[in-house]
Amino acid sequence: MKLAAIDIGSNAARLLISEASPNSQGRMDFTKVNLIRVPLRLGLDVFSEGAISEKRATHLLNTIKAYKLLLEVYEVKYLKACATSAMRDASNAAEILQNVRQHTGIDIKVISGQEEASFLYESHIAENLDKTRSYMYVDVGGGSTEVTIFSNNSLRYKESFNIGTIRLMQHQVKDDQWQYMKDTIKSRIKGLGPITAIGSGGNINKIFSLSKRKEGKPLTLEVLKDYYKEFNGFSVEERIHLYNLREDRADVIVPALQIYINIMRWADAEEIFVPKIGLADGLIQSLYAEISQ
Repeated sequence: MKLAAIDIGSNAARLLISEASPNSQGRMDFTKVNLIRVPLRLGLDVFSEGAISEKRATHLLNTIKAYKLLLEVYEVKYLKACATSAMRDASNAAEILQNVRQHTGIDIKVISGQEEASFLYESHIAENLDKTRSYMYVDVGGGSTEVTIFSNNSLRYKESFNIGTIRLMQHQVKDDQWQYMKDTIKSRIKGLGPITAIGSGGNINKIFSLSKRKEGKPLTLEVLKDYYKEFNGFSVEERIHLYNLREDRADVIVPALQIYINIMRWADAEEIFVPKIGLADGLIQSLYAEISQ
């Protein structure tokens, strides 16, 4: 059975198509069939102007039209489509999404930061790790960062912070927002013992790829600090050529590292695992749970 998820983020829109099938133990495995990413960068408009421009709204509509054709070709039966931080803040979100629905038949739901954190938790990555430890999911996006704390095999805490890569690039994050994130994380990890971070998002995946680490091996906080210093020493144009990065990755990778490093420092986490999960993966899991009821 093929399932699909559309994730409309502040930096990019993603379509994930997965095949759901039972394994030998009877549990469902979700095999990635295709993942398509289009850098719409809706947050560039929203976080500076408060609304999505006509140009980007047209790009969004055309992207969803293309995704619909792919869904038909792959014969996908079930779809879940969500939008996050940029759409939450856009004054014209409702009319844009209504236009998309009228032209494509695809209904995109704007989800809250709490819902976003919950969908990330749906990926159940921590359940496969050492149950005696405590884990912290950190998903860094263009408009927000979702933090979910998992300890003793159960969800302890989840929150979405309006600190993201595009907001940082546009100087939209104030000192008191950083302080709130710091105080919240420090208070929530008290008594949980050593914390291991789990990172999701395109930027941490790119860092992992550049590091040449083997699958399943974590990145250390020191490695992230080294990459931050290294990237910070080059212009966006230089990063594109030196590290073979897309432009829409080369500019956000430094603020992303700043967020990951700060959160790991505040949580006293020395390592971060990068299992290539994201919101779309959580949406697929949630979708399967819905249709199985």
